[in-house]
Amino acid sequence: MRSTSRPFKLSAVASLVATCATITAAFGQSSTNSANPAELAASKPQPATAPVPDCRSPQRSALSRFWELESGSDCSTLGIRGYRPTSLSLIGSDGANTQPASSAPGHTALTTTAYSRTETRIQLSVRTKIAQGLLTQGHPNPDARDSLWFGYTQQSYWQLFNSDLSRPFRTTDHEPEITYIYPTDAALPGGWRLRYGGVSLVHQSNGQTLPLSRSWNRTVLMAGMEKGTNLRIEAKLWQRLPEPAGDDDNPGIDDLIGRAELAAFWDVNPYNTLGATLRHGLTSADSGSIRLEWLKSFGDAPPSSSRTGLRFHVQLFSGYGDSLVDFNRKRNVLSVGLSLVDW
Repeated sequence: MRSTSRPFKLSAVASLVATCATITAAFGQSSTNSANPAELAASKPQPATAPVPDCRSPQRSALSRFWELESGSDCSTLGIRGYRPTSLSLIGSDGANTQPASSAPGHTALTTTAYSRTETRIQLSVRTKIAQGLLTQGHPNPDARDSLWFGYTQQSYWQLFNSDLSRPFRTTDHEPEITYIYPTDAALPGGWRLRYGGVSLVHQSNGQTLPLSRSWNRTVLMAGMEKGTNLRIEAKLWQRLPEPAGDDDNPGIDDLIGRAELAAFWDVNPYNTLGATLRHGLTSADSGSIRLEWLKSFGDAPPSSSRTGLRFHVQLFSGYGDSLVDFNRKRNVLSVGLSLVDW
């Protein structure tokens, strides 16, 4: 029987292979076009991410960093920052107030307490920026940022070495405040620049009951200026808020502690800062205080900012108001310790 099959031709095979190749190529192109968009995006080169500005950069001035006066020094709101130095110090003084007294009736201790002249001082001071950009929409500098702050400072004197009294805390002062800061950049004589103005509402009390209760409230006007990167001066002028005579724990406190303050700081180099703070009552020569201090950073490498970090801290104070219970007692105090500055 003769076969009816036709001879197998090589040309037909070649045509079939070419057809399959065409179909496969078309399918592959279609598959690529229908790939997951996320995968395609991931396969493409990505643009370089812009670096995040360092709000603590030492390229900014000290006052700009501290009060976050520009967008480049803005560390955002509601973060916790240092305010005054948070410190632990050993102190010696020329005397301890063994029987605190005030001219207000019922505000004098009835007995004396054998407090030691050597004690430990603990200070905790923090702040947070509540809001910013409130009134600077039309500021000549579009990067300027005004700000509203809440601060709290607590200072305690601990009779650590007085075992006869079971090492009590002699006194603790509490000082909450609300501060508004408005940035400026005005040229002043001698190469100085006015960097900010501000206003605060400050309460200070020792949280004690009679006869040791002491407290007062005040409004504070403030301004800050700087020269170059290592000199700055901050000035304050305040007015005590009036209280009824029967509620006044400490009559005449502003006459003694003062109504004005001038603080100057000099960053001698990246490791050392010298400071002087003067207070005066503006009515009597025998009022106010002077505080001299030296802060030295640890280690050989300079700190990233002349205002930040852990410091060795030496301070000499002379005058009224070292603590609130001592508002009417002049005292000389030398303290040596460690301070965490503007962390």
